Amino acid sequence: MKHVYAYLHFAMFYMILWISVPELSAQQSTYEQSHLKSMNLIDPAKKVKPMKILCADIPSNGSIPSKFTCDGLNINPPLEVQDIPTMTKCFALIVDDPDARKETWVHWLVWNIPVSTQIKENSIPGKQGLNDFGQHNYGGPCPPSGTHHYYFKLYALDQFLNLPENADKKQLENAMKDHIVGKAELIGLYQKMKR
Repeated sequence: MKHVYAYLHFAMFYMILWISVPELSAQQSTYEQSHLKSMNLIDPAKKVKPMKILCADIPSNGSIPSKFTCDGLNINPPLEVQDIPTMTKCFALIVDDPDARKETWVHWLVWNIPVSTQIKENSIPGKQGLNDFGQHNYGGPCPPSGTHHYYFKLYALDQFLNLPENADKKQLENAMKDHIVGKAELIGLYQKMKR
């Protein structure tokens, strides 16, 4: 009888494991796919230098203050850039959310940002493209439910880009993919405030 109970316990354990693994894999795949897509932008023939992008208000994988979201002032956070490659002519910045329901949601597109160690709070640092709110500006985190991850992806480019203001993320990625000499990423989390 003890053997029967032991067998049933063993079988139940593996049934629970079998059910939960696909759910975890699906959750992880969202972030992995987003990362792989960003990695595909980089020309393997070029040496891409890792940079650092920091924000005093947003620790890495930490919470984004409501000030920088739709619950607050909805302004861009200040960013600090370190380890800039010497051949950098300008920066491009993409802020997006891979946790959106259907596909990655674009919050901010900026390119031809002058080389500097600072991107100021509440600023227009370069030429802005069309985000998924249908606007040419920064659109802060505003998740409909749950906690979402927001990726601030900064690219150092070896030339300026000739793109129209209505350019979207795909057009920006295509224009810069052969000109990336450095890359940095900051991830912040946000859950919408309950009213």
